[in-house]
Amino acid sequence: MACFTMSYAQKQFFKAEKMVETGVYYYPEAWNPEQWDRDFKKMADMGFEFTHMAEFAWAQIEPSEGVYDFKWLDKALELAAKHNLKVIMCTPSATPPVWLVRKYPEVLVEMSNGQAAQHGTREQYSWSSPKYRELTTKVVEVMAKRYGNDKRIWGWQIDNEPSHYGTLDYSPAAQASFKVWLKKKYKTIDALNKAWGTPFWSGIYTDFSQIEIPNAGRQYSGNASPTSFVDFKRFNADECADYVSLQNNTLHSIVSKSQFVTSNFMHGHTDVDPWRNKDLDFICYTMYPVAGYSDGVGEQGFRMGDPWRISYANDFFRPLNGVTGVMELQPGQVNWGSFNPQPYPGVIRAWLWNAFAGGLDFICSYRFRQPLYGGEQFHYGMVGTDGVTESIGGKQYSQFMTEIRDLRKAYTPNAQMPKEYAARKTAILYNADNVWETTQQPQTFQWNQITHVTKYYSAIKTLSAPVDIIGEDRDLSSYPVVVAPAYQMVDRALVAKWTKYVENGGNLVLSCRTGLKDRDGHFFEAQWADAIVNLIGAKIALNDMLGAKMNAKVSFNGNTYLWNNWGDMLDPMAGTDTWATYADQFYAGKASVVHRKLGKGTVTYIGTDTDDGKLEKDVLKKVYESAGIGVKELPEGVMLNWRDGFWVAINYSSVNVTVDIPQNATILFGSKELTPAGVAVWK
Repeated sequence: MACFTMSYAQKQFFKAEKMVETGVYYYPEAWNPEQWDRDFKKMADMGFEFTHMAEFAWAQIEPSEGVYDFKWLDKALELAAKHNLKVIMCTPSATPPVWLVRKYPEVLVEMSNGQAAQHGTREQYSWSSPKYRELTTKVVEVMAKRYGNDKRIWGWQIDNEPSHYGTLDYSPAAQASFKVWLKKKYKTIDALNKAWGTPFWSGIYTDFSQIEIPNAGRQYSGNASPTSFVDFKRFNADECADYVSLQNNTLHSIVSKSQFVTSNFMHGHTDVDPWRNKDLDFICYTMYPVAGYSDGVGEQGFRMGDPWRISYANDFFRPLNGVTGVMELQPGQVNWGSFNPQPYPGVIRAWLWNAFAGGLDFICSYRFRQPLYGGEQFHYGMVGTDGVTESIGGKQYSQFMTEIRDLRKAYTPNAQMPKEYAARKTAILYNADNVWETTQQPQTFQWNQITHVTKYYSAIKTLSAPVDIIGEDRDLSSYPVVVAPAYQMVDRALVAKWTKYVENGGNLVLSCRTGLKDRDGHFFEAQWADAIVNLIGAKIALNDMLGAKMNAKVSFNGNTYLWNNWGDMLDPMAGTDTWATYADQFYAGKASVVHRKLGKGTVTYIGTDTDDGKLEKDVLKKVYESAGIGVKELPEGVMLNWRDGFWVAINYSSVNVTVDIPQNATILFGSKELTPAGVAVWK
């Protein structure tokens, strides 16, 4: 099946019968060397199989330019191996040492206010800086030559969470690189002027040298060219990917083919695009479900996180190369959230099982020891501030690793996904351009592209369907259902691909804001959403947005749903069925959801965006059922996944729930009655 197909990378670096391996970050440079042996022994005793080091240690590896010290790192490797711990070695580029930024200040990011970033943080370097690229290449080459054939090294992580954590770079190096990027893309200044719409507000350029990075902080009265900002985001993502690829190419030119090369990207961070790094052996992610930014489900949901969050990351990162892992999974309370609650008892183990169920090959946690100093003192580890006492999270990691060792005994090679589950296999189409473009012109303060996409994802998972989140370049034919939420920027070729998919028997679901613009972010010089009118079998008469305190109504299948974010009012053509209608406002009676048959398949257009997602879920349920695809609706807050012959159910709600486990199933862990944060595993 496409969901968990064994790739070359998986066969090479991971043993299928182990299913998942678990590790933890360690910073030997931060601790007394006399404690290292004790710490590595403790890791192994707790059940960890690998560790991870050196990501923030450039100052220790290269204390002055061209002078390297690996004695301490060699000793740490020796002790890790003594306790049978494999090592993920990291390139240290995330934290340039002080000698570097003082000698070469041009390597620093320049913020939107013109100030250079300061030493003492991380990711404060410019991806565009030739000098930083040169110095990065040197330290990576030296590390690769020293450890590239060391059998104790399992693989390499490039940098750490490559991004600027929401900051954009306006440095001279970035300005120069942006001009080169634009010239390569557009070839002529006339083509750029057309794409950017520069006749608006007298913005016409006559030469690429006149262009500077668009800076919202310096714009006096509005945004003359939204496309220029989208291009800047595209450039920014390309620069990050190119910098990661620079290190990847350096490593792969030296290290053994038995060592993998990856990088860890933050889930949901949209200033970069992990999919741009297809050249890595695989990509992986970091995940912190509880940091004060989600209410979850029920009164204790803020301690457990959104039910869909880990599953979404699994299904976003895995399909690129068929392999992924979580490089940082929350170990307990953190320090950087809007507020930092204690996770609900048992939920850390539930997160681990959720990661396993998504087909991950490894799970790693940040970090082993809670720090005694620095900016993350309140960030929990596997052991507390005394260095030996297992934290609440540490105990849950140990429990999970014991359970995985037991689960390996029940592993069956080449287990086939159950047919009824595979029949629901669904693809969600994602394109970062749509995130960047709708952010420039949201039309309502309530619009958030990622929230819209994850709402559809959550609804699909509630119907217990396996999901791949994929790019539009992928083959769609293996997916019975394809969903493209708010796919605002399209071209005729993409719409033709969708049409062919449907005609050949696929079931396509589109949502509001789809097909409004071309790839440059321009409206088509035609009727509204002309690109998709013939596909969906309806015209979009108008759209409406409401204030946060006002709710309007939609009727569907005899039920009433509330909305206020975005609503498309549809005029169905002959042969198109109206599934839902607006129940009030001056457009009462207008279609909200339409559905039509086309060739062997179907197209459904959901024109209304709700806050609670209930309308979207119920429409999706009808799409599956109308196509003869059986669904299994889960209780609110429950995630169900199949992996390697095992079913895993997790309860993210704040109340006890009962899951449907067949009478002939062998329950390995848990029971049908799941308490909050409860887990059931059966075969």
